[in-house]
Amino acid sequence: MPETEPRTPDPQGQDRFRVTASAIPADEPADPPAGAPAPAPASQDDSAGAQRADRIQAARIESSPTAAGPTAPGSIPAGPTTPEPTGRERADGPAHADPTSRRARKAKAREGRSPLFLWLKEVATVVVVAIVLSFLIKTFLFRAFYIPSESMVNTLDVNDRIFVNLLVPEPMALQRGDVVVFRDSQGWLAPAAPKAKGPFTWVQDGLTFVGLLPDNSEQHLVKRVIGLPGDHVVCCDAGGQLTVNGAPLDEKYINAAEIPQVRDFDVVVPAGKVWVMGDNRNHSADSRAHMDTNGGFVNESDIEGKAAVIAWPLNRMSALDNYPDVFRSVPAPSGK
Repeated sequence: MPETEPRTPDPQGQDRFRVTASAIPADEPADPPAGAPAPAPASQDDSAGAQRADRIQAARIESSPTAAGPTAPGSIPAGPTTPEPTGRERADGPAHADPTSRRARKAKAREGRSPLFLWLKEVATVVVVAIVLSFLIKTFLFRAFYIPSESMVNTLDVNDRIFVNLLVPEPMALQRGDVVVFRDSQGWLAPAAPKAKGPFTWVQDGLTFVGLLPDNSEQHLVKRVIGLPGDHVVCCDAGGQLTVNGAPLDEKYINAAEIPQVRDFDVVVPAGKVWVMGDNRNHSADSRAHMDTNGGFVNESDIEGKAAVIAWPLNRMSALDNYPDVFRSVPAPSGK
């Protein structure tokens, strides 16, 4: 059916293609082969139905909005497109469904292992991580030591296990009142008797090396720092008190079960050394008892670190105090 009215210009300045409701002529059917029955003529109802379907389809095309603005005359807007599948997806499906993918191989490998094997693997991993962490901590941060003597009672008891802060004296500075562990480089201790080696001695040595067991070699000492380099330490004043740079000390950490015996001394601590004494004064072979060796001083280079906490036994677990109030009134050494 031809158009009966002229085309109206599009409001946006372009003509818009209009589709009429006229039926699209169908191709001529091919002649039937010889001997074949002739096709039945289309009925009037079928023709009317086909025309209605054509009109509905034309109306849909004419009224459908375009997403990208006006289209050129004679063109039909394109619908959404589906991305072309890759070659692997066409052949094998999506990547996550590939039976040879890494995830699939791992899952298949896990299925072939027994639960006992997986459990042993987890335990071994935890043990290795614990050993590595313990070694790093023991090497750079903290180290465990065993207390074999009574020289620091009541601050430390025999068989206590302590953790020592290895950051003291470097990079953290020593302070008066710090409890320190140091190597016996001056021969204060008697040589340790050789210990009988058992079948599992190597296990104990290995655990001590990585830091899981405290050092019980008995070639270390633990004392309290009384004098720093340059300090003038004297025992005792008229009141029987120890003085540092002329200031008397009210030593609250001394074992109160016994009255300390007076041992007179008058020393100035050299550079790079410290003066140390035990809290259990009557039972401590400290700087006072070794003045004939290195003047009784301890080299700062021999100090392993500052005792920070009592870790064992559990009923004694606590942090160690350096009693800053005792030394608060001590002035700086002369010349500093």
